[in-house]
Amino acid sequence: MYSALYNHINRFIDLNSDEQETLESLLKSFSVKKKAFLLEEGQTCKANYFVVKGCLRLYFIDIKGAEQTTQFAIENWWITDLTSFLFHEQSEFYIQAAETTEVIAIEHHHYNEMFHKLPKLERYFRLILQKNHQASQRRIKFLYSQTAEERYRHFNSLFPEFVQRVPQYMLASYLGFTPEFLSKIRAKK
Repeated sequence: MYSALYNHINRFIDLNSDEQETLESLLKSFSVKKKAFLLEEGQTCKANYFVVKGCLRLYFIDIKGAEQTTQFAIENWWITDLTSFLFHEQSEFYIQAAETTEVIAIEHHHYNEMFHKLPKLERYFRLILQKNHQASQRRIKFLYSQTAEERYRHFNSLFPEFVQRVPQYMLASYLGFTPEFLSKIRAKK
């Protein structure tokens, strides 16, 4: 199970077999059933999760009581409530399995130990955070500068297989419109 993570890490930095063994001693792997939660609002996020297989989503409940998905994580993506995780604060988000998902977790109490024992992982996580920040900025720009239909078409062109994987209401929430509107867009094909 850890080979997917090591392959991902080695795209950014080189970890030798001894370093992989050290890292493995700090990780936890497990399966999460579809619709199960890794985090609920009010809890403190205790881990950063790497998706080996499946799909997780990060969302919050807005003032109208609707779910607003802010991030998905599929294979080889990381997901966490970074503020809650790093600063040990109560979360305002949920992390839920959109599919049955195999994950690898680095728990908060091992995070600094990991960087102490394997300092080169700081570079890896910095690069991952930069990519995540870039994706978030683009998503915000698209929410404000594209029509709903343009957002759907753009997202579908980038991730056509992903659009088929997640429930329509989750995808609509992520793209900033209702499931009914998404049905109308899809019907236009």
